[in-house]
Amino acid sequence: MTDLGSLDFSAIWKFREALAWGLLTTIWMGVVAFALAVPGGTLLALGRLYGPWWLRLPVLAFVDVIRFTPLLVQAVWIHFALPALTGYSTSATVSGLVALTLHVSAYACEIMRSGIQAIGKGQWEASRSLGLHRPATFRLVVLPQVWPIVMPPLAGAAVATLKLTAILGILAIDDLMKVASRVNSFAFRPVEVFTVVALVYLLLGLLLQWGAGAVERRAARARLRIAAPLPTDLRRQTVEAAT
Repeated sequence: MTDLGSLDFSAIWKFREALAWGLLTTIWMGVVAFALAVPGGTLLALGRLYGPWWLRLPVLAFVDVIRFTPLLVQAVWIHFALPALTGYSTSATVSGLVALTLHVSAYACEIMRSGIQAIGKGQWEASRSLGLHRPATFRLVVLPQVWPIVMPPLAGAAVATLKLTAILGILAIDDLMKVASRVNSFAFRPVEVFTVVALVYLLLGLLLQWGAGAVERRAARARLRIAAPLPTDLRRQTVEAAT
């Protein structure tokens, strides 16, 4: 049992540079994986919703396999088993990044799919009546309405992505959790080391939540400005110009 009075966080200060490098690795891997997973998940969602059956079935199988198997197994399989099958090997960092991106893209697919399905069919029909093709309708009409819907779950997925980088330490990637474990083997201060790491992850999550909230509020203000009625004089000028 650890005596709270014996806690000494100053012993971790000497390892601050190593922990900082681990934090940097966690951040850049999480950011890159999430930045690739969102457009990838969007394409998967479009393929699952509007693709032919021979495309929908592989997308559904991919999403289910990725979602229902642990990231740890996926990372080990990509790094060790896939080179044995293909003859091509990659570094631990590349394998971990690929595994993390594929894992998050499966969840992004489901998030984007639910957001797209939340848009009424009337939007598609109205756009078709105006002569817009399906890709233009999705890009100009549907997608701007989808982002406010999916922003909160995507923010949660971004936080989860940062936390999932801790699993990639199995591939000897020096992320924050891997470095913290190594620091603990030297400092013998597990409570202090992992408390600091937990606080760092908490701070990152709060920053991401704040950033997503700021973007969502800005988008809401933009929608209100667009939906606001025109002033009387401007509305009269618009009608006169149209007639």
